[in-house]
Amino acid sequence: MSALQSIAQALTPLGLLWTLLIILAATFMHELAHYWGARAQGVRVNSFSVGMGPVLLRRSWGGTEWRLSLLPIGGYVEIDGMTPDYGEKGEMIPARHGYAVLPAWGKVAILLAGPVMNLLLAFLILTTNFAANGVQQPVPGRASISQVVAGSRAEALGFRTGDEVVAIDGQPLPDQERVNGELVGGWTRVQRVLTAAGPHTFTIERDGARKDIRFAWTPTVNGKKALLGIGYGPASITTRLSVAGAAVQAGQTIVTAVPQVLQAFGNLFKRFFSLDLRQDQGVVGPVGTVQVVSQAVQLGGWTLLLIAATINLSLGFFNLLPIPGLDGGRILLVLVGVVRGRPLSLPQENAVTLAGFGLVMLLSLFVVVRDLSRFF
Repeated sequence: MSALQSIAQALTPLGLLWTLLIILAATFMHELAHYWGARAQGVRVNSFSVGMGPVLLRRSWGGTEWRLSLLPIGGYVEIDGMTPDYGEKGEMIPARHGYAVLPAWGKVAILLAGPVMNLLLAFLILTTNFAANGVQQPVPGRASISQVVAGSRAEALGFRTGDEVVAIDGQPLPDQERVNGELVGGWTRVQRVLTAAGPHTFTIERDGARKDIRFAWTPTVNGKKALLGIGYGPASITTRLSVAGAAVQAGQTIVTAVPQVLQAFGNLFKRFFSLDLRQDQGVVGPVGTVQVVSQAVQLGGWTLLLIAATINLSLGFFNLLPIPGLDGGRILLVLVGVVRGRPLSLPQENAVTLAGFGLVMLLSLFVVVRDLSRFF
C-alpha cells in the first residue's frame, strides 16, 4: 500500500468535515472574544472574517466589515490601532488611536479574551458531558471492550461489548508500563499485541466469570492492515454527578491538563530543535487530528464533543505561549513595555513579531512533516 493510500484510508470525508467544523467554531469564538474585548472598551473593529484567504462575501454592520472567506481553517479580526499606520510615502508610523492608546490592562484584556474563550468552551463542554454521563474512574489493569464490529472476526471469536480484558497471553495487564520512555496505561498493551504475529490468548471477564479467547493473528493480510474488529479503552466505573459537581470536575480536569499540555508542548519544541520526527502521544498534526475525529464520529456524539473540548483546550493553551505573533507573545510585549516604562519601538516590535511568526510557521511545518512521516 502506498503512503497516499494509507493516508486516504486513515481519514474519512465525515471526519474531515467535522474537523473543519470544530476548528472553525473554536476559531470563530476565539476571534469573537477578541471582538467583544475591543468593543467593550470603545475600540473599533475594522473587519471580522470567518475563514481565511480570498473573501467570498462581505457585509458592513455596526462599524465592522463581516467577511466569509474561502478557506475554512480559521478566522481573524482587524482591531483598529493594533497594526501600524502608513504615511503619505508608504512608510510605517506608530498608530495613535484605538488599541494603541489603551492602557496596558486594556490591551491585555483584549488579547487574553480569545484564549480564555476557548478554555471556557472546553469547560462548558466538559461540564455538560460530566452532568449527562457522570465521571468515569479507571480500573487499573483492565481494558474494556467498548465496541465489537458486526460481522467481524472479533464477533466470530466470541468477543462481546462490555467484556474486560484482564490478561493477554497469560500475563495480567499491568496498571502502567513504560513504552519508548513514556509511561502509558496497561490497557494500551492490547494495541501493541495486535501488531505482533502469532497465537494470542485474551483472558476476558464477563459477568464475573473469566474466559480465554484463543486465536492466531497476522497483523497484515495481502499488504493491508488486519482488523480484529474491536474498540477498546481503559476499564472504568461511572459515578453520577450533579451539575455543580460536574462543573467542579470539569475545572479539575482542565487544571490537571495544564502540566500535561505544557509537557507536550515542551517535548514538541525539544523534538523541533533536534529535528526528531519520531511520533509521541503529545501534539498531533492535521492528519492525526482528522484521524482521531474520524474515529470519534464512529463512536458517537459524546466522543466527538470531548474531541471538541480537547481542541479548544489546545487552542487556548497554545495561544497563551509567550511566542511573539501569538496572543501570549503580544501580552508579553505589553508587559515588557510596562516594565521598561515605554513600549518597544515600531522596528523592534516588528522584528520580534516577525521572528515569532517565523518560528510558529516552522513549528507548524515540522508538525505536518512529522505527522505525515509515519505513512512513508
